[in-house]
Amino acid sequence: MKRIVIAAPHSGSGKTTVTLGIMAALRRRGLKVAPFKVGPDFIDPGYHALVTGAPSINLDGWMCPREFVSDSFARSTADSDIAVIEGVMGLFDGIDGSSDAGSTAQVAKELAAPVILVVDARSQARSAAALVSGFAGFDPGVRVAGVIFNNVASANHERILREALAAHLPGIAVLGCMPRDAALAIPSRHLGLTTAEDNPLSAEFLDHLVEVVERHLDLEALLNLEQQKLPALPQPEAEGGRGGAPVRIAVARDAAFCFAYPDNLRLLAEEGAEICCFSPMEDAALPDGIGGIYLPGGYPELFAAKLAGNEPMLQAVRQAVEAGVPVYAECGGFIYLTQGVAGEGETIPFVGVFPVRTRMLPRRKALGYREIELIADTVVGTKGTKARGHEFHYSEMGEMPERIERLYRVSRKGADLGLEGFRYKNCLASYIHLHFGSSPGIARDFVGHCRAYRTRSLT
Repeated sequence: MKRIVIAAPHSGSGKTTVTLGIMAALRRRGLKVAPFKVGPDFIDPGYHALVTGAPSINLDGWMCPREFVSDSFARSTADSDIAVIEGVMGLFDGIDGSSDAGSTAQVAKELAAPVILVVDARSQARSAAALVSGFAGFDPGVRVAGVIFNNVASANHERILREALAAHLPGIAVLGCMPRDAALAIPSRHLGLTTAEDNPLSAEFLDHLVEVVERHLDLEALLNLEQQKLPALPQPEAEGGRGGAPVRIAVARDAAFCFAYPDNLRLLAEEGAEICCFSPMEDAALPDGIGGIYLPGGYPELFAAKLAGNEPMLQAVRQAVEAGVPVYAECGGFIYLTQGVAGEGETIPFVGVFPVRTRMLPRRKALGYREIELIADTVVGTKGTKARGHEFHYSEMGEMPERIERLYRVSRKGADLGLEGFRYKNCLASYIHLHFGSSPGIARDFVGHCRAYRTRSLT
């Protein structure tokens, strides 16, 4: 199957805009595009889904084993015409400086996918060829097959760029030169980020983007890039119910809670979960007959007043926690379970089962990969279970009372980061977004706890 990786020398080169334009243009040609994002990001996949009509899957070689990445890719491309994989940061940037773990290069190698390098040509001309040469030769296992120059100032600028690459790297195709165009900037972002849910790209923006891509990129050459043979990929297992009787799990899904890895939901479903989406902002009650609740991340602080104003839902979640319903919450979902978001002179109240307030900060509080080890049995695993995830937030909480258990021993590349992962009754909450693919037992154990609770509640 055709597959391409859209990468760049560094963040800010324009790879997200180029990726969206290519996805949208290919879809308008009638092709079924399977979108992917390298790394733990939730923002870009939302935009991918908006333009392709398909969920965008995260491929992360540090959080998840190679076999899981390959299997996830195989599942999501089974009936597609082309896979378009957007990279993360610079092509070779990952968790450290000595390996390719967590990088776009790692995924490109594992999937034998040709790389298209998006180069910001602003303020450079022939030197751009030297930059491409360095990236093309850095790792023999990564095949840079094409280049797209971005922020090209003029026809003369384009001519020099094409001449330089043809003279020094004739084996790498120039697939196009995107002009400088302020109208192609993705709208400004809250704390550097805006979700597709709360700031969707307009039809006018997408029409203009596709027009620019059609005019300035050679899509035929892109579609005909030589494809290496895919490594042997595992055959996807049949989905559904391998863990026992179905059980309904309520998953918060709206503009305030939109950060959930699609593979996490898939793995829950494969263990027998019936995913029942609900909106903490709009719904007055939890779905009927549930055995558990999953509160993923998002931006509850942006919708704090509306969330706080939905008292019936706050009460429903509070009562479920007090009744011992298994609950797993991460980042924004964790914030929702605290006493609320502190503002100027007042706190906007949330569920309140964790006796701390959340305060937003002007600067980022935490960012990076995390590994956790459970120091006691929980709803997502037994003592000693290890899993990997990612932490990113601009908020902090007050000191959690000692009576609230801490169940995660957190580390990064072996460095101890202390204890996190807080439990109240059967509710486990953390700032860390765990990828369930990093530890297959997480989905099985959470669904099992939900099933056991539901069984008990019916007897």
